[in-house]
Amino acid sequence: MRLTGLLLGAAAVLTLAGCGSGGTTESVPPTATGSLEHLAAEVKCAPNMQTDADEIRQAICRTGEGKFILATFATDRGQREWINDAKDYGGHYLVGRKWVAVGDDGVVKALRGTLGGDLEDGADHHAHSG
Repeated sequence: MRLTGLLLGAAAVLTLAGCGSGGTTESVPPTATGSLEHLAAEVKCAPNMQTDADEIRQAICRTGEGKFILATFATDRGQREWINDAKDYGGHYLVGRKWVAVGDDGVVKALRGTLGGDLEDGADHHAHSG
């Protein structure tokens, strides 16, 4: 099942994530696992649930670093389909096993220091502005 219909948070992703890219040279801990609530607790955020479905659970979180979207998925395939669709909107993604955090570059990099995971960037829309 395509999760395109669950991209209701796409506008929020655009608002929260912006566009651009960048790398990091910090040491990265092992990638965290667990429920949305567990991952949120790891980064000391109280998740504001937006979607609570069998395929995806999605919340808005805020930490001292800023605001971000945290989503967990029932399947690896569902996660990859969601990420692939969401990347068309730009943004910065921290990806773990069956979870993703989406936010500004600095926020995602800060989260990586606690949650581990891999950094991915969405489409760069700078050429389209103006």
